[in-house]
Parts: sequence; structure tokens; C-alpha cells
Amino acid sequence: MSDPTPSLLPEPDLLQAYTGQVRVRICGLLVRNGALLLASHRGMLPQGQPFWSPPGGGWQFGESLQQCLQREFAEETGLAVTVGRFLHLHEFKSPSLQALELFFEVLPQDESAEPQLGSDPEHRAEEQLLTGLQFITPRQLGQLLPTQVHPVLRDIISTDDVFIPQIRFQR
Repeated sequence: MSDPTPSLLPEPDLLQAYTGQVRVRICGLLVRNGALLLASHRGMLPQGQPFWSPPGGGWQFGESLQQCLQREFAEETGLAVTVGRFLHLHEFKSPSLQALELFFEVLPQDESAEPQLGSDPEHRAEEQLLTGLQFITPRQLGQLLPTQVHPVLRDIISTDDVFIPQIRFQR
């Protein structure tokens, strides 16, 4: 008989594609009406908690950083974006995952376009990590557990704060 209690550990099978390698992730910060467009991810936290992070993903050979971010935004949100200024550098390291993340400001090419949850082509339909898209205010972020919010966004009080450049190295 299976245990109905949610797992106390992240779902390692969902993250298998990223284990044991260094990734460069390009992420976009889109602000609209005092809120940030964020994607919820599953499989990263215990007990099925969502992890909220800006849309983005792996930089592929042959792409410019801007092309990568435009592709990732189109895949995950359905939005065509213009890539703005570079904002943040974040180093992530755990026993099985390692990434260097670059964050850029993005602006929608069509201000009236609404984001739609897309998919990640690296994963089959039943293994998708993305579970939702939402514009979230800094106040709403503050009501989540810190572990549920990307480290670059944990201390913001206003969406203006995302435009203050940060460099965060893992200690």
C-alpha cells in the first residue's frame, strides 16, 4: 500500500535531466502593474511545494543570450519579448545540481498579450516541471516560505528592487 503522505523530499526523478552537469540558465524579469511574471515549478521542494522563479532556461550552443531568453519565454509563456539590460548573476550549487543564472529585464513586444503556460521540450508531458504562471506582487512573495522563492527575489519589497543589480555567489 502506498503512503498517502506527500514526500518529504524533492522528486529527484523529475530533475534527473539536470543532475551532474553545469548549466547556464538565462532568465527574464517581466514586470507589469507592480507584479512579476513567475513560473511555478514542481519537483524541487519537499511535500510538493511549488518553487517560484522567473521564466528562463538553458543556454544552447549556437544561441546568443538574447535568442535563448526569447526562445525560453516563447516556450514557457507564449510571449514574444524584447531583452533589455542585464540585471543579476546567481550561482547555484547543491550536491546534484549546479547552475550559473543570468537575469535580464524583458519587455513584451505586445503589451496586451497575456501569458499562457507552455511546456519544456526537454520533458515529456507527464514530467513537466512547470505547473503555472502568475503575476505575483512582492507582498505575495513575502507570504511564501523563503525556500519557495528564487533567491534573487527573496528580499524584494518593491518591483523596483529587481532593477538593482545583484551578484550572488554560493558560499
